[in-house]
Amino acid sequence: MPLSVIPQGNLPAEFSQRYQAVSGLSTIDFIETLFGDEALFGPVAAVSSFGAESAALLHLIASVAPDAPVLFIDTGFHFSETLRYRDQLVSQFGLSSVKTIQLDPLSEKRSDPSGKLHAIDPDACCALRKLSVLQRALTPYSGWVAGQKRFHSHERSRIDRLEWDADQSKWKFNPLADWSASDLMRYQTQHQLPAHPLAAAGFTSIGCAPCTTAVGVGEDVRAGRWRGTQKRECGLHRPADLIVVSGS
Repeated sequence: MPLSVIPQGNLPAEFSQRYQAVSGLSTIDFIETLFGDEALFGPVAAVSSFGAESAALLHLIASVAPDAPVLFIDTGFHFSETLRYRDQLVSQFGLSSVKTIQLDPLSEKRSDPSGKLHAIDPDACCALRKLSVLQRALTPYSGWVAGQKRFHSHERSRIDRLEWDADQSKWKFNPLADWSASDLMRYQTQHQLPAHPLAAAGFTSIGCAPCTTAVGVGEDVRAGRWRGTQKRECGLHRPADLIVVSGS
């Protein structure tokens, strides 16, 4: 059944037209369009955590646009394994425009001088070290690419490949939104992609070290994030300003 888009909030006038233009593309063609045709969406950057599932999307991007801008938010609290993994993937995939972005020292001194904000108010910590940093870094871009997938959690079960990020007033792209865990594993195996060093220890979703634990058998993929709290997202990914439903 065909999909119809029900706008929610203030979507660009051209949203439906752009949505239809890319709706039938394969994953690789969709990614190639994002980075190869600025006339459609303008300049686009990818944002990667270089986490447990990042290799597949980065490999796809590198296969069609190795010079595509890739932003990595260094919160100052990443596992050392993540930083080494970032360097490994950048080198192995030939990604030539990866930029590490982080909170400026003055803002850190003013808002989190002890470096303990994550334990006191994790939402405020994410807003400080992730959201504000990404917002500034995305200034020259019209849209950004993320690695979200519907199978991750209930909160992400309705994401689409093309969305409008009203908070940033930018296009938001999730090329792997409809990929299953099996699809991901199949691609990683087919292309012999290196796994994150912590994946074998049960870390299925990897963020900052103080707020990330391994996941037990049968738990949600993101169960190890902010364990013991109601928090499930850092705030970078909010509900989309559209709903995609089956039409007759």
